[in-house]
Amino acid sequence: MTLMMIEPDTKDWTWVLDRPCPECGFDAPDLDRDRIPQAIRDNATLWEVVLDTDDAAVRPSAHVWSPLEYACHVRDVNELFARRLELMLTSDDPAFENWDQDVAATTADYGIQQPDKVAAEVTGAAEIVAAAYERVAGEQWDRAGRRSDGAVFTVDSFARYHLHDLVHHAHDVSHITKRVTVASYDAAAEAYAAGQPPMSEDVLAAIDEFVAMVPASARVLEIGSGSGRDATALEERGLSVRRTDITLAFVRMLREAGLEATVVDPLTDDLADPERDAPYDGVWASASLLHVRREDLPRVLANLADATVEGGALHLAVKEGDGARFSVHGNVSGPRHFTFWREPGLRAVLAEAGWEVRTVTRNLGRRDETWLDVLAVRATAGP
Repeated sequence: MTLMMIEPDTKDWTWVLDRPCPECGFDAPDLDRDRIPQAIRDNATLWEVVLDTDDAAVRPSAHVWSPLEYACHVRDVNELFARRLELMLTSDDPAFENWDQDVAATTADYGIQQPDKVAAEVTGAAEIVAAAYERVAGEQWDRAGRRSDGAVFTVDSFARYHLHDLVHHAHDVSHITKRVTVASYDAAAEAYAAGQPPMSEDVLAAIDEFVAMVPASARVLEIGSGSGRDATALEERGLSVRRTDITLAFVRMLREAGLEATVVDPLTDDLADPERDAPYDGVWASASLLHVRREDLPRVLANLADATVEGGALHLAVKEGDGARFSVHGNVSGPRHFTFWREPGLRAVLAEAGWEVRTVTRNLGRRDETWLDVLAVRATAGP
């Protein structure tokens, strides 16, 4: 049975080549094009996870695609862009045939396709087009092609436009990412804590810098306490820490160890300190907010700023990169969602949320990934 057709998208999205997308946060002008192939592959990991959920085929409303339908669209977009890329590289100024995404969805009955089959097809299509971009070299990036509405692309702008489409549709189903990530940590909390490596020199240095920015005996809100390792190190340096985590299993573990801990979602929950009627002197959020959806981080950071005294310190650590992906590594067997950030975009979000960035340090992680370690202070309110 064919589902009701959604409202057609008639907007011209080429403006995303000139400025960041306010909905999904994708920043085409700032994108390092060498990272496009991997970002396309990363995007495919999200659809594998989304399509494995029980409600993948359920529409949130009658006129909004289900995750399954979005996945089918992403598969077809990757196939379409692979064909158009080949055309641009082998023909001079080719004109692309018109492709109507809404007609394609209806004709192919996206809503009744098999999720496991679509997951494999999304991954396969992503690999083909990612590999094709990897083969582009030199002046080939400047070759041109024209869409049926007259919009002109170079291979470079074409690739950026393509990746935005993928990232934006990941945003469209991102309500699933938090649920899946929390469930994965809940199922593996003990294994995660048992396998946690000794604290690195980089983290120790960040702790000492953070401690130097707050008063002696400062009260600190920790977001994403996990096993409680960082909070212990902060308390050993004289601070008072409120341990919180969105994962119930971590909170139970901390309580069983005789520590106070609370289940808190910094996006939606009241962050006021239950122990005193005063704002926190600082916030410690190391390797926790990297799981927050790009569109949600501004609100989270604003909530943290609202709960912090003027001049209070913030430590934030996220992974550097583009887009987002699901990953399974270490002692957590379930999929976890990661959002990657570039320094300019992260600085802009922090400033808008009320934080003044003092330093951004790049550190190499255990898997050769680059971390952005941020130290910021709560901005002083204007007159």
